[in-house]
Formats: sequence, structure tokens, C-alpha cells
Amino acid sequence: MSVTSPLLSQFKSLTISTPFLHGSSSLSRLSKPSSSITSQKPSPPAFLPPIRAMRSMQGRVVCSTNDKTVSVEVTRLAPHPKYKRRVRKKKKYQAHDPLNQFQVGDYVQLEKSRPISKTKTFVAVPVPPRNQPKVKEEENQELGLPLESLQTS
Repeated sequence: MSVTSPLLSQFKSLTISTPFLHGSSSLSRLSKPSSSITSQKPSPPAFLPPIRAMRSMQGRVVCSTNDKTVSVEVTRLAPHPKYKRRVRKKKKYQAHDPLNQFQVGDYVQLEKSRPISKTKTFVAVPVPPRNQPKVKEEENQELGLPLESLQTS
């Protein structure tokens, strides 16, 4: 019995010190094992510019009878699935026109915005006309010298 008594005394004095007894530990104190070999991942830059894909489109107003709403037809070129030729595809969008300034036939730019109604998520913005002649100033004003025909003597 003398052999077992020292063993029993060792087991009795042995206490289990683990944080998992009776659910007394929180998981926040636990961490993954780390080593000096593994390197930390570099943190991403603080500011990343937002990706602005398909945020604006241009089209022609086809209906403006509703109040503060215009229907805009956007035409795009897309490859044909079988023949691989580019074909025109048209789609209509409802756009917000708060001042009712657009008429049928006007070209507008659609800017993405928060949903205004079930079908309206774009705001119509005017587009400057393309093929307008530039206003030219008279050449004699640019040079600062009067022409001979305009001189009085």
C-alpha cells in the first residue's frame, strides 16, 4: 500500500487548470497559433475608388406625357449570338425629370440614383447638342487691328 499512497497523493494534488471548465472562458481570449515563419497579410489601402460601371447612359426621349417622368430609349451595339455581327439593341428606361423640361426627341444622359419609384432609378440630365457650329468671333476683334475696309481716312 505504500506504493499506491504516493501515487494517490500525486493525483489528488493535481488540479486541472483549463479555461474550458464549465464554459467559463470566452472565445475572444482564444487566438490562432502564430509563428515567426508566417507573415501577416498586407492591409488594403485606406481609400479605394468606387467602381462606376454602367452608371450613366445616353438615349432619346420617346415619351414625356407623365408628370416628372420621361421614357428614354437607349440604343447599344451588341454582337449577334450566332452570326457575330454587331446589331442594335434598344431598351427603354424610366427616368426622373423633376422640372418637366424634356420633350420627345431630346437627347438626355441617364445618371444612376437612388430608387425613386418601382421603375425609376435614373435621373435625366441634358446633353449638349453635338453638331452645332461654334460661334466664331470676328477676326478683326481677335487681332485688335481694324481692317483696311473699316478704316476711315
